[in-house]
Amino acid sequence: MKPRARILLSRRWPKRVESILDEDYEVWSNARDHAMSAAAMRQALRRADGFCPTVTDRLDSDVLRVPSPRTRILANFGVGFEHIDLDAARRSGIVVTNTPDVLTDCTADLAMALMLAAARGVVSGDRRLKAGDWAGWRPTHIPGVRVSGKTLGLVGFGRIGRAVAQRAGQGFGMRVRVFDPRPPSDEEARGLGVEVCAGLDELLETSDFVSLHCPVTPETEGMIGEPQLARMRPGAILINTARGALVDEHALARALRSERLAAAGLDVYAREPEVPAELKEIGRVVLLPHLGSATRETREAMGMRVKENLDRFFAGEEPPDRVA
Repeated sequence: MKPRARILLSRRWPKRVESILDEDYEVWSNARDHAMSAAAMRQALRRADGFCPTVTDRLDSDVLRVPSPRTRILANFGVGFEHIDLDAARRSGIVVTNTPDVLTDCTADLAMALMLAAARGVVSGDRRLKAGDWAGWRPTHIPGVRVSGKTLGLVGFGRIGRAVAQRAGQGFGMRVRVFDPRPPSDEEARGLGVEVCAGLDELLETSDFVSLHCPVTPETEGMIGEPQLARMRPGAILINTARGALVDEHALARALRSERLAAAGLDVYAREPEVPAELKEIGRVVLLPHLGSATRETREAMGMRVKENLDRFFAGEEPPDRVA
C-alpha cells in the first residue's frame, strides 16, 4: 500500500475539511493556531510533503532556503500569495497553488458592509447605545453619509472588484468608476455598467467612496499615501478589504483627524495583527480583524480547493490553481 503524503497545516482549518483531509493524508496541524515562526516553517519544509500556509506565514527566500526540502507543494489557503517568494519556491523545485474564485462573493459582501458601517455610524451607534449613551431620537444624533446614488471608485477590477461593482450599481444605484492597469474594454465596461478612469488621480478626485481591490506588488505598495489622500474629495470614505500595505496608515490617520476624509473601513493592515494605535483612537474608523472570507461556507470551500490542488499534485497531475 502506497504511504500517504504528509501534509502540514499552518493554522487550524474548519473541522469538516480537516476530517476530509485526514481520510487521504497524514495531516499535521498547528494545534496552537498561532502564526508559525520562521524556524517552524523551515522545519515544516524539511518534514512534510506538502505545506499549507496562509497569509500569516511569510515564506521569503530565507525561509525557503532549506537544503533538499521534503516539501514539494505549497498549497496556500487563500487567494493572495504575496507572502510567498515565488522565485525562491521555483529555485527549490516547489510548486505553489492558491484558492481563487471561492472567496469572491463573501469578500465583496464585506466591502459593502464596511462601506455602510463607515458611512452610517453603525459601530459608533451600537457602542453608544450599549454604553447607555442614548436619550432617544433627535435630528442631530450621529449624522452619517448617504450611500445610495453616490459615486464609488474601485481601485482594481478583478473578480472581487467586479462583484462589488454589481452590488453597488444594481443594489444601491451607485455610479461606479474603475481604475485598473488592465481595464475592461469599452464594450465590456458598458455591459458591466462602469466607467473606466484613465488614471488613479482621476478616480480619487471624482469618487465619494474609494474601495481597494488590488494585490500588493512593488508598484502598488503604499499606493494610497499623503498625495493620493489629498486628492480625494473632501468628506470621502476609504474602504480596504484587499491588503493593508496598499495604504500609508499614518497618512490615513492624519487625513481622518483633519476631517478631510469623513471615515474609513478597514479589514486589513500593513503589519497584521498589529494595528496602528492612532487608527484605533479615531471613532470614524471601522476596524475588522481580516474577516473578508470569514463565512463558514467560504472557509470550507477554500479548504476543499486546497485539497483539490493537493489531490491533483500527488496524483502526478497539474494542480488547477498553480501560480508557480
